Amino acid sequence: MQFGIFTVGDVTPDPTTGRTPTERERIKAMVAIALKAEEVGLDVFATGEHHNPPFVPSSPTTMLGYIAAQTQRLVLSTSTTLITTNDPVKIAEDFAMLQHLADGRVDLMMGRGNTGPVYPWFGKDIRQGINLAVENYALLHRLWREDVVDWEGKFRTPLQGFTSTPRPLDGVPPFVWHGSIRSPEIAEQAAYYGDGFFHNNIFWPADHTKRMVELYRDRYAHYGHGTPEQAIVGLGGQVFMRPKSQDAVREFRPYFDNAPVYGHGPSLEDFTEQTPLTVGSPQQVIEKTLAFREYAGDYQRQLFLMDHAGLPLKTVLEQIDLLGEEVVPVLRKEFAVGRPAGVPEAPTHPSLLAAARRDQEAEDQEAEDQEVKEQEVVA
Repeated sequence: MQFGIFTVGDVTPDPTTGRTPTERERIKAMVAIALKAEEVGLDVFATGEHHNPPFVPSSPTTMLGYIAAQTQRLVLSTSTTLITTNDPVKIAEDFAMLQHLADGRVDLMMGRGNTGPVYPWFGKDIRQGINLAVENYALLHRLWREDVVDWEGKFRTPLQGFTSTPRPLDGVPPFVWHGSIRSPEIAEQAAYYGDGFFHNNIFWPADHTKRMVELYRDRYAHYGHGTPEQAIVGLGGQVFMRPKSQDAVREFRPYFDNAPVYGHGPSLEDFTEQTPLTVGSPQQVIEKTLAFREYAGDYQRQLFLMDHAGLPLKTVLEQIDLLGEEVVPVLRKEFAVGRPAGVPEAPTHPSLLAAARRDQEAEDQEAEDQEVKEQEVVA
């Protein structure tokens, strides 16, 4: 099972000091967070994609390429790649390039985004959000798997004899997660292609998460990719820790109360009771995270949001130390207990390459067997 960090890249004033970091400071902080994630033994760093204030990560592949040059093991991903407003051709080429630079340590999460004004900025209609997601990904899927593509759709100009470059590393496209908070159509899309489904459940109660994940698992099996238990699932989470839970609550409360995402709404206590947010000791984070399996089943990727709401970088790095040293080692051990043998690990470039080679060998053997049969008939 993979554990990691995802960031939305918000530029938010620190409510305890009133200071707002500069865009440069925030961008550099995201890089420092990624490097810390590798240092403490986490598996994944994922960045969001936003094109509006108060967010800075407008070019995920630029940032991930920079991080790739400074890391050796970390899987570099996105916590949203906007399949609706980005050109599928550009996504295909950008992420294939990143694949080569990062020696395959790349996957990505497709999403529609949750900021309405972005659509007209890129010449799109938000009312077509689902349709854009479906059509654009259908094209992207082909661009990575076919050397020459002829294509015509509704939302972009046709392609005739087009080859995206560079081709995916080793002929294996990056693994794709389809991220959704509330749209069953996206769970269906992930199931149809046999891709991963990431339910960013940070704002939702367990019963909603359970319905979305079960829908994806059932449809994954329906399309013949495997059993429901073999479907590839990822979940989000938000944590703030201190050795003593009362210290964590006291320190995090002003950040929660003023956060642009969930501030000025339900109380901290209500939010922690109703959603995956955990504010407390490392042991409390362990217990609540392990409980995700009760309604999502055995899953493959757990990402935590830790650098939001104006928290200073020093505090975030302390949080990642706690996560890597006290929380994730226990979660790895406990999630492995009772995990059925048929439940796959999270796909990586090496595992996808090995599977592709096995499929090719099986195809070659089948062709050879057919040729032998035809020769026997002739004889």
